[in-house]
Amino acid sequence: MSTRPSLLSRGVGTPPPDFSDAEMARRRATIEELAARHELDAVIAYGANKFGNAVPWLTGWPVTREAVAVLRPGAPPALLVSFPNHVPNARRLATGCEVAPIVERTPDTVLSTLGTVRRVGTIGPVPVSLRTALDGVAAVVELDGEYGRLRARKSDEEMAWLRHAAALTDLSAAALVSAAVPGATELDLVAAVESAYAAIGGVNHIHYVAATSMESPDRCAPGQWPTSRLLESGSVVVFELSTTWGPDYPGQVLRTVTVDAEPTPLYRELHDVADAALAAMSGLLRPGALPLELRKAADLVLDAGFTTVDDLVHGLGGGYLPPVLSHRSEPSGRDLLPLEEGMTVVVQPNVCTTDLRAGVQTGEMFEITADGARSLHHFPTGLLRADTF
Repeated sequence: MSTRPSLLSRGVGTPPPDFSDAEMARRRATIEELAARHELDAVIAYGANKFGNAVPWLTGWPVTREAVAVLRPGAPPALLVSFPNHVPNARRLATGCEVAPIVERTPDTVLSTLGTVRRVGTIGPVPVSLRTALDGVAAVVELDGEYGRLRARKSDEEMAWLRHAAALTDLSAAALVSAAVPGATELDLVAAVESAYAAIGGVNHIHYVAATSMESPDRCAPGQWPTSRLLESGSVVVFELSTTWGPDYPGQVLRTVTVDAEPTPLYRELHDVADAALAAMSGLLRPGALPLELRKAADLVLDAGFTTVDDLVHGLGGGYLPPVLSHRSEPSGRDLLPLEEGMTVVVQPNVCTTDLRAGVQTGEMFEITADGARSLHHFPTGLLRADTF
């Protein structure tokens, strides 16, 4: 049964189809290969409270209260779902799974489903109670790092979902900029964002917003919770938006917009440096590029006498993925591995004054292609002015 809404938005286009049986089989095959490498009898993917992206990736069920997918070689996944009233919907949405309720205690239900096992792999935020129960019956191997690397490269079907999510995110950003007028509040901006996609099947991933005066700023980065702060002539709004299509397929756009005024010299300088950093880093995106190269390119922000408070680059789509690069530390581990074709990354230089009173946002999500990279977005770039948008 299709889960796609029928109502389409002008300019967003036709939603991509549901993931095919072949795509779902491909995903499960990668986990079976991972299990074989570690000589595992089963792999458990855990999620709770809409967190834990391996469960929807492997089953098609967006996690609600609590869900556990149990994968055993050669058998359909067992999807265990908490709250009995969520089980009927899980049976409608999950693809090729044996769906059953979690009865009273999650560890007991999981152990009963597993049966006799010697070695079990885990993916996701497995709680202490479940981990303790697993340790009591089998050797446990944590697979999160390897799973994250699997998710870094997207299939053609996943890319179609991400492109649609990027279009929805662009729509959200346009609604925010149009609403950025004197007298509006940060809450009004968020309301405009959500109204842009709610009727056509989009889902919020993040909508971070902050407004401040350009003449007397006191915000350097978007806030995670909007306030009733009023926009005035001469305000500036910085925002970071991600609208998703289905579970965990977001776009991401970061921008700075002035309200009923030209940018002050400080904000113009901040954004000029941010534009230069964005161009320097995104120009290096290609298969084989080393994260250290991207990190070094961003040092022009520091050379200009400014700083950053957010990550400079991160993978996105299937989680917050490597490489995660910032000015806070040098990359290590998985963040040192070269970029690969099919990866999706966000480049987002958040350039701030060193006292963290003023800052700008710019950037968006890119797909690594065979001959470089291309943005998934079509939203206008640069320092925007709301009343001329």
